[in-house]
Amino acid sequence: MSTETRSTSRRALLVKVGLFLNGIVGVALAVPIVRYLLSPLAREKNPGYQSWLSLGQLAQFPAGQTRLATYRNPIVNPGDGQTANIACWVRNVDDRTFQVFAINCAHLGCPVRWFPQSNLFMCPCHGGAYYQDGSRASGPPERGLFQYQHKIEAGNLFIQAGELPTPGQPVAIKLGGKSPCACEPPCA
Repeated sequence: MSTETRSTSRRALLVKVGLFLNGIVGVALAVPIVRYLLSPLAREKNPGYQSWLSLGQLAQFPAGQTRLATYRNPIVNPGDGQTANIACWVRNVDDRTFQVFAINCAHLGCPVRWFPQSNLFMCPCHGGAYYQDGSRASGPPERGLFQYQHKIEAGNLFIQAGELPTPGQPVAIKLGGKSPCACEPPCA
């Protein structure tokens, strides 16, 4: 009987050790998952996340032209270097109306180029094309270029650039139901 009691206690000990080790592994896996789930709360507390950034004086963007502009990402890490400089396209429609487009194609995010000869933005990756107002012209993208919210103050053009605009529901709600991309009616 003592052998049976000893083996039962050994078995019980191994079960306890196994449960303890599984608990450690479970906690180790749960920490990054919980951090990921709570990251939107921490991101919104970052003061630079919703900041307005200057793209420059209005004189840099002549009427009727589309120009490349850059801004420094407000949420940077010390090692980001030049990758924290983000490009965007600024279209001055008539000296009173501006459009600021994300440089990324709405299909897979490749950088689009502006061709003034044809008044088109072209994506080199899969042949996506956009009209000068950012709406879809042809190719695989299902929507127009994403636009940044912008404002004009004291002769400077500012954009709200804490996050890249996307066609998701939270951005549409933030914009008062307006579609975040250039296509009309609102993108699907």
